[in-house]
Amino acid sequence: MRIFLVPLFVIIADQISKIFVKGLEIGSLGIKIKGMFPGQRIPVIKNFFNITFVENPGIAFGINFGSNFKFLVTLFTLVTCIGLVTFLYRSREKSLSFRISLALILGGAIGNLVDRVFYGVIYGYAPLFYGKVVDFCDFRLFSFYMFHKTLGNYIFNFADLSVTTGVILLFYALNKQRSTTVNSDHPIEEYLADNKE
Repeated sequence: MRIFLVPLFVIIADQISKIFVKGLEIGSLGIKIKGMFPGQRIPVIKNFFNITFVENPGIAFGINFGSNFKFLVTLFTLVTCIGLVTFLYRSREKSLSFRISLALILGGAIGNLVDRVFYGVIYGYAPLFYGKVVDFCDFRLFSFYMFHKTLGNYIFNFADLSVTTGVILLFYALNKQRSTTVNSDHPIEEYLADNKE
């Protein structure tokens, strides 16, 4: 199915961007990408957008509840990705916007999953399933300090952007489907027909 090209593109773009930020050296293949050092910031648009290299050991917004929780998050993400692949395949008769939204979410989830599963081993700082997610898109919309944190400063990656875009598109697709069903002459019958196994 061609829809699986969407997550494939997201994963490739996400991983290439992260490798250029973090760097990679494989002597046997002659690959040496210097990358950035943690915390390094490259201004792109003054006081608004920077390329800033940070590694997120936890989940969204850097929330971290320890190594056991980290393993569970990675395992949950893996199971979710398998479920999304299955659901996306079974949804081939659904609208294009619905399938693209799922494909974007899947691509983003796998992009960050690669970091969590393999980066610790590849870069030699943690065992399998305990890697850190590389973030670098640094937007400063507004900044204020609250609860011992600076808010209004968001650092993310292409995988995060893909998931967010996918969720927004999913709400649009579901709302469009609901509007079509409600406005039809037989809304209940059509809803049940669309949502039966």
